[in-house]
Amino acid sequence: MKKAVWSGVIAAAVLLVSSAASAQTQVNGLINVTANVNAKAKLTLGTGAITFADADPDATPSIAVLPFNIDVKARTTAGSTVTLTMLATDLTSGSNTIGIGALSWTTTGAGFTAGTSNATTAQTVGSWSGSGSPTGTQTYALANSWTYATGTYAATLTYTLTVP
Repeated sequence: MKKAVWSGVIAAAVLLVSSAASAQTQVNGLINVTANVNAKAKLTLGTGAITFADADPDATPSIAVLPFNIDVKARTTAGSTVTLTMLATDLTSGSNTIGIGALSWTTTGAGFTAGTSNATTAQTVGSWSGSGSPTGTQTYALANSWTYATGTYAATLTYTLTVP
């Protein structure tokens, strides 16, 4: 009987030890992660309309308007050139026209550049390298001349943000 009790105790100990050993077994699993990051662009212009007030050309040879903010957001590959351009139509009032070259601008902010409007070739307003969120201001000025025919003139300025 003693032998049977000791055999039972030994069997229980072996079972306990083997149970503890199997609780320490590890199994690993892998998950592959993929993130798609595509080129993106966002352009926010601080105004939707610009109005030049009438002024005496002798007293005010150039009519300026208040500056407005330009916010650019671009995501692209490192070293790629991000550009902001503007293409304009001539100012027209009925059959009368003021060439859009009379409309120029100044800017503030890193990467933004001053320029003169053009009706056939888009003009660079800003240029940057790689991803980022540049912010600046743009101020338009219209050359004022005695030679303009009277009327209310209108033009369209089309901004294009290009992110490769």
